[in-house]
Amino acid sequence: MEMNMDKTKLLSISKQPSAVKIMIDHTKLENEGYLKYIGSMITNDATCSRESKSRITMAKTAFNKKKSLFTNKIDLN
Repeated sequence: MEMNMDKTKLLSISKQPSAVKIMIDHTKLENEGYLKYIGSMITNDATCSRESKSRITMAKTAFNKKKSLFTNKIDLN
């Protein structure tokens, strides 16, 4: 099996995050602070604050796209 080392990242989840060193074929895997997996934000400190902020931002963006629908006067005639 071949691994694409450019796309392979490392995320360790712990209440007290620490750097984990894993090397494959003399290439050190990059430690990530978070990743998005199946629409959910997973962080290395096992909190959901980044997930909450991300979902609030997505909702604000969606409402701002439809802002004219809520603010324009509708002519019923």
